Amino acid sequence: MSNWNKNQFIDHLREECSREVAKVGVSIIDFTERHADDISWGRGGDHGTLTFRCNSDEGPLPLFHMTSTGQLNLQINFMRHKEIPPMVIRDIVLKLESNFLRDYNPVEYPSDVFVPMDELFHTENQVEKFLKTMEGCTYRLKQ
Repeated sequence: MSNWNKNQFIDHLREECSREVAKVGVSIIDFTERHADDISWGRGGDHGTLTFRCNSDEGPLPLFHMTSTGQLNLQINFMRHKEIPPMVIRDIVLKLESNFLRDYNPVEYPSDVFVPMDELFHTENQVEKFLKTMEGCTYRLKQ
């Protein structure tokens, strides 16, 4: 059973993070409530975790985790090890690389790690593009 819920998560996010990061986090939570097939809230004592999952041929697949301390973990390498069509992963990687100006190839990004959201998102446009990428991925995984 989870120790965290939406309200606790948002309250902690607002306490621990800058106003800008908290705003991005709330946008991601709202998006998750609209598009995720399964949302889970963490059980940790120090901070909360939100996991966005969508249904796929492989079963429920996590696309990202977000912490109430303002970090995001993209599940790119996790998806690479599942039987997901390569074109779906390639599409996600290309869009995320162009949005965040980071390399997500297996050499430069060998494991999924938590990254502070203030290092990822610098404009509202980047948030919108990230959410559109996740929405597109969710749609394609359900086909």
